[in-house]
Amino acid sequence: MRQWEREVNSTTAETAGMRPRLARILTLSHAVLYGLGVTIGAGIYVLVSVAAGRAGMHAPLAFLGAAAVMGLSAASFAELGTRMPVSASEAAYVDRAFRLRWFTIVTGLLVIVTAIISAATISAGSAGYVGVLLPLPGSSIIAGVVLTMGAISCLATASSITFAGVMTLIEVGGLLLIVGAGFSEGVGLIERLPEAWPGGNPTAWVGVFGTAMIAVFSFIGFEHLVNIAEEMKTPSKTLPRALFVTLGLTAVIYAGVTWVAVVTVPPDELARSPAPLALVFERLTGMPLVTMSAIAIIATLNGIIVHMIMISRVIYGLVQQGNLPQVLGRLNPHTGTPIVATLIGATAILVFAIFVPLEGLAKLTSQCTLGLFTLVNMALIRIKMTETIALPPGVFICPFWVPVAGVIASAALLVIDIALIG
Repeated sequence: MRQWEREVNSTTAETAGMRPRLARILTLSHAVLYGLGVTIGAGIYVLVSVAAGRAGMHAPLAFLGAAAVMGLSAASFAELGTRMPVSASEAAYVDRAFRLRWFTIVTGLLVIVTAIISAATISAGSAGYVGVLLPLPGSSIIAGVVLTMGAISCLATASSITFAGVMTLIEVGGLLLIVGAGFSEGVGLIERLPEAWPGGNPTAWVGVFGTAMIAVFSFIGFEHLVNIAEEMKTPSKTLPRALFVTLGLTAVIYAGVTWVAVVTVPPDELARSPAPLALVFERLTGMPLVTMSAIAIIATLNGIIVHMIMISRVIYGLVQQGNLPQVLGRLNPHTGTPIVATLIGATAILVFAIFVPLEGLAKLTSQCTLGLFTLVNMALIRIKMTETIALPPGVFICPFWVPVAGVIASAALLVIDIALIG
């Protein structure tokens, strides 16, 4: 029996008779805040202009369509995550489906590298926002930000995720502030809703579809919830709910913000703006742009900390699977968190952010993520086809066509994305 199989049947060191384990302390609220924090990011602040330029008044539909596509993979993650609520989840899924140790290790390392690149990109971007308020060298700002977020990530899981949750509430609050301002200023959000529907206009539908292909990347991140499933009190109930609530809330927020934006500022003008939501906020309220800048700083800091938490849990999970040295997964006796793994992640992020040119790496992050989505859906297909054992109580079950559609959607988006580079 493999290590992850033993983990599924044990929740504490006492019952397993093994090393200390991550504590099951996270509730649905913790999970949703974490999911929103890792999904809703600075990308929406820029993507609104792209969506407006491509789909015009129909842009909100593109975000809803992208959420529907992501829902396929979310269902696959929900089933696999309740079958195997362990850290380094994607690697565990691939291991169970294909039984190839090298494939398992490569999958786990791909998750880690993707998260490091993503966090490093966010860290480098944070220097520009923080530099407006603190005139310091960019490298000094990056180092201070990464080390501070690394220290917070070393705290007990409930503490670090609660801290990230507070920042998530502020980050989401900034977007809701824009929606609220749109309603309060009476810009016709309800009256103009019919304009969002393309009707029988084929050209408009092509624009919506093309925009959805881009908007799908703004939802990447929700899948990281499976890597903290081992720390949820009741993962069989909490994980599926957290995945779908995160995806649903993100879709509603994105669609609402986009609708306010295109109603407040003409889509053509919005498409030309380098800071579209700041423009919308200023047009609605007349308040200084520093308000949105402060929220953007919080959004970037939040993105760093949630990625650090995820990286450390994947490293820990690979150790538990027997694929990395045991010292990397050692838990601190006081915080119950993998300190060594967290420090490794923080160090790697710092090195990438300061010394590696990150142009184009954000796109590489999206491509790696779509590759992982394809692998996860393929793993579920194989497991459904080959396993006949009775499932544990409470496992979320999705129809067979869901992972098949997930493979097709993820692979198609990956091919399209790679083709567009040239």
